Amino acid sequence: MAAQGEPAIGRAGGAPMSVFERYLTVWVFLCIVIGVAFGQMLPGLFQAIGGMEIARVNLPVGLLIWVMIIPMLVRIDFGALHQVRDHWKGIGVTLFVNWAVKPFSMALLAWIFLRQIFAPYLPADQIDSYVAGLILLAAAPCTAMVFVWSRLSDGDPYFTLSQVALNDTIMIFAFAPIVALLLGISSISVPWDTLFTSVVLYIVIPVILAQLWRKWLLAKGEARLQRALATIAPYSVSALLLTLVLLFAFQGEAILRQPLIIAMLALPILIQVFFNSTLAYWLNRAVGEKHNIACPSALIGASNFFELAVAAAISLFGFNSGAALATVVGVLIEVPVMLAVVKLVNSTRTWYERGV
Repeated sequence: MAAQGEPAIGRAGGAPMSVFERYLTVWVFLCIVIGVAFGQMLPGLFQAIGGMEIARVNLPVGLLIWVMIIPMLVRIDFGALHQVRDHWKGIGVTLFVNWAVKPFSMALLAWIFLRQIFAPYLPADQIDSYVAGLILLAAAPCTAMVFVWSRLSDGDPYFTLSQVALNDTIMIFAFAPIVALLLGISSISVPWDTLFTSVVLYIVIPVILAQLWRKWLLAKGEARLQRALATIAPYSVSALLLTLVLLFAFQGEAILRQPLIIAMLALPILIQVFFNSTLAYWLNRAVGEKHNIACPSALIGASNFFELAVAAAISLFGFNSGAALATVVGVLIEVPVMLAVVKLVNSTRTWYERGV
């Protein structure tokens, strides 16, 4: 989700989190309450919204996802890719954790907790869908929100920008194959055409539109870009909250029947976050990278591009699916968990620098 302030040139530790970013968990809880209540009071309205589909793409949600994603992608400068070579060890760690460890570790954790430990307590017809949602969440590395975490940990803003730009580029080509592979290994069938459509709709087209818009704004000056970003930020936030209300309206029955489902889905996500961030942090220390490189490298490996995961889950499995609920749980725990990771890397700086 979109960070506040210009990521490419923002001060590493100076810009505070916005009110929305700091209290994201509170807003998500409010969306749960509002969505569940509206879903119970107006079931016909939400069923009508759920039926507004073309080629398995829900039109209202597709529009909301674009309003969420495009402002965030306008902030990303793909021209920063040339900076990758300046800290190639840190970039290597980032890519290894994001693409060779994170999706696969989540698939393993989903199997352990959802198919084994928690299986007796979960609705049997939704277990595959829950697993799929966790895989979708892990296969989408964080984008602009990582600038917030980087600032709070005094991370190098230029390294943060270059790793985000590179990850977004890789995501265009790697997201669908990795998701298809892991779902296949998990014996979950998924239509390739729908998965491909999700990538085109929610990654490729938004990236192209956002970069064309960014180029047009920059042609009018940096100040014009900043004013535009400040203007569109509230629309992005509103679209996220409306999407969550829609999701919880459809998930209301499942949540009311078994509210502990959210906790059971949160546990593997929590373990994965701390495992991946710790692994990336330690590997950066092992290869001799500076602390201000290790922090954003660890943080991008722990956080998720949950907007993409939510959109893909709805397209592949529908509003009522466990996959959609699982991806939203990632939104719910994002801020408190990532603030805990930030505190961890900040409090261990002395230990880290003794080993470099």
